[in-house]
Amino acid sequence: MSRIGQVPVPIPDGVNVDIAGQIITAKGKLGELSATLMPEVVITQEDKQITVRPRNDTLRARQMWGTARSVINNLVIGVAEGFKKELEINGVGYRAQVKGKNLVLQLGFSHDVEYPIPEGIKIQCADQTHISIEGTNRQVVGQVAAEIRGYRPPEPYKGKGVKYADEEILRKEGKKK
Repeated sequence: MSRIGQVPVPIPDGVNVDIAGQIITAKGKLGELSATLMPEVVITQEDKQITVRPRNDTLRARQMWGTARSVINNLVIGVAEGFKKELEINGVGYRAQVKGKNLVLQLGFSHDVEYPIPEGIKIQCADQTHISIEGTNRQVVGQVAAEIRGYRPPEPYKGKGVKYADEEILRKEGKKK
C-alpha cells in the first residue's frame, strides 16, 4: 500500500485546480501547469484537497498511485511557490554570467560554454561563482541544474567544478612520495 499516495494534496489559497478525466491543470500566481496522468489512477477533488486512488488492485496501479500524487503535488507547489536550485562554482578562473538568453560559463576549457536558457526558467548569477535556477516545473529546474553541473562535475582531489550548493564532495588524498 502506498504511503505517499494515501496523503491528500492540499490546495493553497490562490491556486485553482481543474480535473478533466486524466488531465489535471493548476493555475496560480506563477503561471499555469498541466499534466496527463496514467489511466490506472482515479483523481477526485474535495474541498481544498485532491485525493488519488488506484483504479484496481494491480501492481501497475499501485505503482502509479504514489507517482500520480507526487506529480499533482509538484504542479500545485510549482504554481504557488515555484522551485529553486542553487549551484556553486569552485576553481581558479571558473565563473558564470548571464548574457541575454544564454548562461556563459568559463570552466577551464579553451572556449566559453554557452548554455541557452530554456523557456519558463529564470537563471540569475548573484556573483561569478553562484548560479540560481528558478521555475515552476520541478522536472525542468532539476534537468537544467543537472545539465549545467554536467559540463564540469566536481572532482574529488581539489573540489574544482560545478556542484549543487548543498552537495558534499568526498575529497581524496593525493599521491604520496
